[in-house]
Amino acid sequence: MAVPDGRLTNTDLERMLDTTDTWIVERTGIRERRVASPSDTAVTLGAAAGAAAIKDAGLTPGDIGLVLVATCTAPQVLPSAASLVQELLGLRCGALDVGAACAGFVYGLVAAAGMAGDQPVLLIGAETLTRITDPDDRGTRILFGDGAGAAVLGRPLDPTAGLLAWDLGCDGSAAPLLEVPVGDRYMRMEGGEVFRRAVRIVVESAAMALERAGLTPADVDVFVPHQANVRIIEAACSRLRIPMERAVVNLDRYGNTSAASVPIAMTEASEQGRLHKGDIVLLSGFGAGMTWASAVLRWDGEPA
Repeated sequence: MAVPDGRLTNTDLERMLDTTDTWIVERTGIRERRVASPSDTAVTLGAAAGAAAIKDAGLTPGDIGLVLVATCTAPQVLPSAASLVQELLGLRCGALDVGAACAGFVYGLVAAAGMAGDQPVLLIGAETLTRITDPDDRGTRILFGDGAGAAVLGRPLDPTAGLLAWDLGCDGSAAPLLEVPVGDRYMRMEGGEVFRRAVRIVVESAAMALERAGLTPADVDVFVPHQANVRIIEAACSRLRIPMERAVVNLDRYGNTSAASVPIAMTEASEQGRLHKGDIVLLSGFGAGMTWASAVLRWDGEPA
């Protein structure tokens, strides 16, 4: 993972907006979020996370056969963020972006699992959402942060491990609920409706992915949800009957980092020793579009 050094705390926001730390924490669970410096972009953060993932896998850039970058905040329209990341990392392979907003990393995971052959795939989720967040909008300014996370995917050494099942979806009729309209600089969000739909979508999608894997929520050892709002995570865990202690929650320190939230949370879960060989890991993301994606993994616990 790679996150900017800059921090925007709730105390900082109290001086900028009509809000309080108590109000923000009670409604979102967020206490601070990382903010990109002028030199940070989704590309530079993504490349830093990608380099760390390659090193962690015991590989070199020449070993990578494909790079996928999930982002909705690429620094420029053309070329793709993935092509710029490829150059920074010195890769010589295919490169493409995945545009599924906050569900982008899990979408990319499903795509990468189908593409990983003799050479592994580098999958990155990277965002600089603070640059498309209206500084005067209390409804969005308190939510979003910047950062990147990455993983290297290869064929699992254990044939029973890896990606077991998934569920991907989108409801385009809900696109206006969270968007950056043509000609606008900042995102617009109907927070209440997004919240209501998000809880239902996470529960239905996660349950579908588990059913396709021949598993139940009781089988889940680690649940890594998109880090949007702790109340959404709590509601989803309650309806799925997954104990909250099995969920990875770090949004209090990073806020909503969109496509970067799941890989950042997975990185910290790994560093904290929460992922063990054979564990059933459930991932779930949802975001603008309105997109959603869930994936069920059996953790291999071995290098790519």
